[in-house]
Amino acid sequence: MALRFIGIDPDTGQQGSLTVWVDEEKRELVLQGWKPDGQLEAECAAFMAPGHAPGVPANEAVIRIPARMVPMLREACDVAERAGLR
Repeated sequence: MALRFIGIDPDTGQQGSLTVWVDEEKRELVLQGWKPDGQLEAECAAFMAPGHAPGVPANEAVIRIPARMVPMLREACDVAERAGLR
């Protein structure tokens, strides 16, 4: 796996490690975030996107990332785009 580290949320301290990577081999962004509470997970599962069935498939997960990590997410997107990982 060609996993490229982008950054860790600086506000997590020793309590956690919300992290952003780019997997250049699989052409994916890899995110480690907080698990949602039951209410948020239910709200996401109930969301009706056009052309898609409601729910969160068993092989997918809802995660939460703080907005303060937007610069890291932007950087990960830029890295993926520069590497031609579309």
